[in-house]
Amino acid sequence: MTQPAASGAAGLRSRAETEAARLPALLARADQLAGTVILGDHGRRRSGLGDDFWQYRPLQPGDSRRHIDWRRSARSDAEFVRQREWQIAQSVMLWVDQSAAMGFASTPALPTKGDRARLLALAVAILLDRAGERVGLAGHPLPPRRGAGQLARLAQALLEDQGDDYGAPDLDGLRPHGMALILSDFLGDLAPTQRALAAAADRGVRGVLLQILDPEEESFPYRGRTIFQSMTGRLNHETLKASALRPRYLERLAERKAELAALCAATGWHYHCHHTGDSAQKALLWLHRGMGDGLDGGASR
Repeated sequence: MTQPAASGAAGLRSRAETEAARLPALLARADQLAGTVILGDHGRRRSGLGDDFWQYRPLQPGDSRRHIDWRRSARSDAEFVRQREWQIAQSVMLWVDQSAAMGFASTPALPTKGDRARLLALAVAILLDRAGERVGLAGHPLPPRRGAGQLARLAQALLEDQGDDYGAPDLDGLRPHGMALILSDFLGDLAPTQRALAAAADRGVRGVLLQILDPEEESFPYRGRTIFQSMTGRLNHETLKASALRPRYLERLAERKAELAALCAATGWHYHCHHTGDSAQKALLWLHRGMGDGLDGGASR
């Protein structure tokens, strides 16, 4: 009995060390990816508290003389006040699908959908943190905060996988008028996503929805006898002529994309589909634009 116990302890330690090694690796990859995108401070182009210079304006009645910029005033006969941009840190919540379906990759050369989702989510968090925004993880006890410690906690939570076949967005705890980012393949029941976005819109929450698919899920290249099985093995379908399923599959996939796009348009969100065969940088650049529009109050397009 002693030897199995020792083996069990050794196995547990080995798994723990493996998990511990994944954390800095994920952080390093995300930081490197974030470094390819420059996300400027989200200045609101209004006067107020902040660090970035906005404009000079003439001194007006009621202005404190301690706000006068004497260097600028010396170049003219008038006295000028130096205004700074108004900056308010926003709360941004991330929800990343960690279900079994996200563990799919059609070839060893491609990342899993889940790996790509984790990488992009953490890279976005790093960019937002650098821009002064607070980031949290929906579905986990991680409220929006800033700093390296928060990024490490986010990375740790993102490495936790779940056993369900498909994920359902959990946006509980969203703060009114904040921002949210949802990453999933959205191949399961769409109703939870519809409810989540409707509830978010009711609270004035703007957001971005990124669908992540494997290239084979997009092209459906299967032929002949094929057994389709979910990642958990709970769902199975066998066919003798897989190619006959292709037209209907592609039609349903197109319908799902159209439903997601329409849902985002109706709620003021952004939608985009990303394939794991494409570069992560390409997806991050799109997210940079989509998140930036929401943070700056832009309309969905």
